[in-house]
Amino acid sequence: MATTTNVPRPTFGPRGFVIPSTQEVLDGVQADINSAFGGGLNPSLETPQGQLASSEAAVVLNTDADFLFLTQMFDPAYAFGRYQDALARIYFISRNPSQPTVVACVCTGLEGVVIAEGALSIDTSGNQYVCTGGGTIPASGQITLNFANLLPGPIPCPAGTLNQIYQAVPGWDSITNPSAGVLGNNVETRSEFEARRAASVAHNSIGSLPSVLGQVLTVADVIDAYVTENVSNSPQTIGGVPLNPNSIYVAVVGGSSDDVARAIWSRKAPGCAYNGNTTVTVLDESPGYVPPYPSYSVSFERPDALPILFAVEINNTVLVPADAATQIQNAIINAFAGLDGGPRAKIGATLFASRFYAPVLALGSWAQIVSIKIGSTNNASASFTGSIAGTTLTVSAVAAGTLAVGQTISDTSGALVVGTRITALGTGSGGTGTYTVSNSQTVGSEAMKSSVASLFEIGVDIDQIPTVTASNIIVTLS
Repeated sequence: MATTTNVPRPTFGPRGFVIPSTQEVLDGVQADINSAFGGGLNPSLETPQGQLASSEAAVVLNTDADFLFLTQMFDPAYAFGRYQDALARIYFISRNPSQPTVVACVCTGLEGVVIAEGALSIDTSGNQYVCTGGGTIPASGQITLNFANLLPGPIPCPAGTLNQIYQAVPGWDSITNPSAGVLGNNVETRSEFEARRAASVAHNSIGSLPSVLGQVLTVADVIDAYVTENVSNSPQTIGGVPLNPNSIYVAVVGGSSDDVARAIWSRKAPGCAYNGNTTVTVLDESPGYVPPYPSYSVSFERPDALPILFAVEINNTVLVPADAATQIQNAIINAFAGLDGGPRAKIGATLFASRFYAPVLALGSWAQIVSIKIGSTNNASASFTGSIAGTTLTVSAVAAGTLAVGQTISDTSGALVVGTRITALGTGSGGTGTYTVSNSQTVGSEAMKSSVASLFEIGVDIDQIPTVTASNIIVTLS
């Protein structure tokens, strides 16, 4: 016998699966019960028939809701968790686990000494770092190599703190990191995984920039990558970087250099030239070739760190906690790494001060922001030659700009203590002369820059990876 019901069915339309409202389902169930008992029942929900109708309606609504959820999980725009993992497997990719902080370190020693992949160092906090791509110390006595924290996650590594060799290598004398490390990631978020899944569609092709980027992003422990090209027959400057004619440019943070080079070579267009400060030999071991295999030199960029300065001013009220500065610094660092669910600071990006308002406001009602401003050496206040003895900065020459109290000074050698600021004028008043700085130290004469967080947006060049440390986040109360 045919079964009929007054409960409306879910429908499919232009907006997908649509379920009836709670009231529509309850009305339908009550009508069915009333009809089954010959009519005249009291529809009040306090009656036995009303309670029965409520229970049956809840069963129907729960089933509809479960099916609605399932249909939404078929759409990559909404899928998350186990369902997003399943969709990604169609594209032969899986969610990235947490990734370690990576640091570019200057290793000093005797010419010809080999620092092998897997060599270990340790920072002042006791964190161990492993060399992700070995190298041989050249005649200059110095080589820059990448190291990764043995523990995954966004573990800070401020400049100058990775300064101990954990396992001795004869002829390898010292190690230091001139710039802060690039923060690692926790397990890949829904939005990050979806962006990489979309990029992976392109990586199945060959010759296009998205295919190269998609392939590089599949390399284990790659935190960030940027790909562009110069299609002209003459050198061009793109994103602040001069590129060779008819060439591809790839900047990569993290990952094995050998794996990165092979990823680029496997997807780039035939015949194009390369750019970058890192060159790796890739062997073509395709079927049909026998040793000695054809070899190709693949170059790409390991971007320099660009320390970002923050100046945060909040309203001084009785609600402001004693550790307000620390809370704000941690909130900005987490947002910088994308741990708040927003975009992380990336190669070649434009950074907006407004990006960091929400993370600070989320700390509580006490966090009443007056202003947040940012800065970097890309917008330097001055470029000069200086040395430091104790807390006295002696400026011997100024190439450009004017020094002033409140500016943060930086170098590229890592000799300076991160967060060193000019606190008072000495004999100098913007040019050559002496100045008082915030941190006591000894630094020989070298090129330096001073800058201040005074902007609402700054640009990052395509050969730079933005970094942040707590010492470069200044919090003031007004």
